[in-house]
Amino acid sequence: MTLPFWQTKQVPPPESQNSGLKRVFGPWRLIAMGVGVTVGTGLFSLTGVAAGQNAGPAVIISFLIAAIAASFAGLCYAELAGMLPSGGSAYAYAYAGLGEIVAWIIGWDLILEYTVGAAAVASSASGYIASLLKGWNIIIDPRLLAPPMTDVVMPDGHTAHAWCNAPGMLLLFIITLMLMRGTNFSVRLNSLVVLVKILVIIGLIIVCTPFVDASNFHPFIPANTGKFGEFGISGIMRAAGMAFFAYVGIDIVSTAAQDTKNPQRNMPIGILGSLLTCAVIYVVFSTILLGVVDYRALAHDPSPVATAMDKIHMPWMAVLVKIGITFGFISVLFGLLIGQSRIAMNMADDGLLPPFLARLHKGTSTPWTAHIITAATAAVLTGCVPIATLGEMTSIGTLLAFVIVCAGVTALRFRAPEAPRSFQVPGGPFAVPLLGIISCGIVMVSMSPLTWMRLILWLAVGFCVYFAYGIRKSRLRNNSTKQGGNL
Repeated sequence: MTLPFWQTKQVPPPESQNSGLKRVFGPWRLIAMGVGVTVGTGLFSLTGVAAGQNAGPAVIISFLIAAIAASFAGLCYAELAGMLPSGGSAYAYAYAGLGEIVAWIIGWDLILEYTVGAAAVASSASGYIASLLKGWNIIIDPRLLAPPMTDVVMPDGHTAHAWCNAPGMLLLFIITLMLMRGTNFSVRLNSLVVLVKILVIIGLIIVCTPFVDASNFHPFIPANTGKFGEFGISGIMRAAGMAFFAYVGIDIVSTAAQDTKNPQRNMPIGILGSLLTCAVIYVVFSTILLGVVDYRALAHDPSPVATAMDKIHMPWMAVLVKIGITFGFISVLFGLLIGQSRIAMNMADDGLLPPFLARLHKGTSTPWTAHIITAATAAVLTGCVPIATLGEMTSIGTLLAFVIVCAGVTALRFRAPEAPRSFQVPGGPFAVPLLGIISCGIVMVSMSPLTWMRLILWLAVGFCVYFAYGIRKSRLRNNSTKQGGNL
């Protein structure tokens, strides 16, 4: 008999489950959500931090490395999304291919990833909000724009300790209220915001290109300072790890399977379409940004695009870009918060988390309890934790999810060889999944020991929760027990 925590779920036919959620996503809306989540804080904020602290102008290479590794994982996501459309996300794929204990690990990891990711996005957004309002002579007290005890410069020039990141906290609750109003309304608004964001990026590239200074690319790969991760090759790899913050959008798209029309066809299109679009945007945009602003000036800058716009002295364009980016953060938070609620809902449906997390509002058919808890937790993190720390935690969570998804493709090729697959990874069961595991694993190894310690601590807490609650309440285990242990 299989140990309870190694049991796997049956691969269900696509039409076999009805979650109660409204199916409002088509292929273009999925791509819009993927692009909306991926083209956000990773592009508008962490590009500067990664360049200034880790890779210099070679952060462009870091984005290419991240895109290549993500493409292997994206292909694996596409196969599993077409094969297991009813569950969605790396959690569901691990449950079907690798067993309940691995599914728990990745589900618990995704809860951290999405919550911390939403906090990082909201933290970044507050910097752009403050910059935009400052252009209109509306000054937010600097002590309300950074985590507690951070040194900030007051308007009169003296230094003080910050209190909390208030605008970011407020933004999280506004987006949560929007999601609780109903998914269809939120999706329509998100698609509009993504369109505005893409137009802003195109406009920014056009107006900034004439101001690119080739001297800003020298040295392209700054010499290592003697510390791992601070420039040189190790810095490029450390920045690639941070760049994976961007590609959380791949998993976010997969979590919307239960909200998607014809998911077997549309999920692979949404995943691969958003991945390709975002990879091109990141490489082009980072090249222009670092050509305009010296990377040394961006090491602690949460709003590098605002800095670039101020440098080219086009006030009217700067205002438009800052408005577009500020509203663009809505689409990022939309994807992260909806992904978090769906993960919590799926785990609660499986009995691994308390059932109130799967409770749907009668009027809007949204998991309102999960939304409220996520918003409150993310708000605390936004107000109290630095953005670089939040970005690194999101990235390592994303990488772990990618590794498990790649392993899941290989496992399911042997466990369920006859299951229908609307998309199949080329090269057999080993080539692409193994490349994905290796490439993502290398990037994970390059991340800081402190980031690894935080991840291990979170997983340790997760194991305590699983063995105290999840393993006893698991529907898969209880159903198996009733049937005499035969799945």
